[in-house]
Amino acid sequence: MKQVLITGGVRGIGLAAARLFAARGYAVAVCYSSDEESAAAARREGFRVLRADVSDEGQVRAMFAEIGRVDVLVNNAGISLFAQIQDTSLEDWNRVFSVNVTGAFLCTKHALPAMLKRGEGCIVNVSSVWGVAGGSCEVAYSASKAALIGFTKALAKEVGYAGVRVNCVAPGVISTRMNDCLPPAERAALRGEIPAGREGTPEEVAAAVLSLAENEYITGQTLGVDGGFAL
Repeated sequence: MKQVLITGGVRGIGLAAARLFAARGYAVAVCYSSDEESAAAARREGFRVLRADVSDEGQVRAMFAEIGRVDVLVNNAGISLFAQIQDTSLEDWNRVFSVNVTGAFLCTKHALPAMLKRGEGCIVNVSSVWGVAGGSCEVAYSASKAALIGFTKALAKEVGYAGVRVNCVAPGVISTRMNDCLPPAERAALRGEIPAGREGTPEEVAAAVLSLAENEYITGQTLGVDGGFAL
């Protein structure tokens, strides 16, 4: 049985992906940083739940030592920041990048050796439509998600020869807790810009993640799951 590790996997897109991979027959492990309530709920659903701050290499190393084999890594853990650039502190900027980019780097770094040794494996990074198009008042978040797209392309070239595939999804406006922080008027305006006419669901993003994990001839790609928002 293949095992998938989903970071930030106890709610939202991560939890939807965990459920979908489990239904597909995978052994599912999820990690979280601080949301104990959601972690407890994920345990009750039967998922293997590990606690780790993905921006801390010591915690990431310990997590991979505990989990063992990982066939599919989904780098989903992320945080947002809604602020104008002049109001963004260096601490804010570094925190966004430490989770969204460094977290993906560290988890990939510790997952890859075993994948390379086996000659197979798959990594799916979760970026954002803002990483493609940029978002006003979300410069730090947009820059971090754009970095994930470049990370995906470069790594796919680096490890493809060894049978490891690396892809990325770029969700648009999705009905998750992260977007609940947006002012209602702005959220309504965003919905008005979506050709599909509505927000997406975590399950729709999860379906894209699973598809990229299982199609063995797709690598280095960024799949927009945004209802046409970035057109």
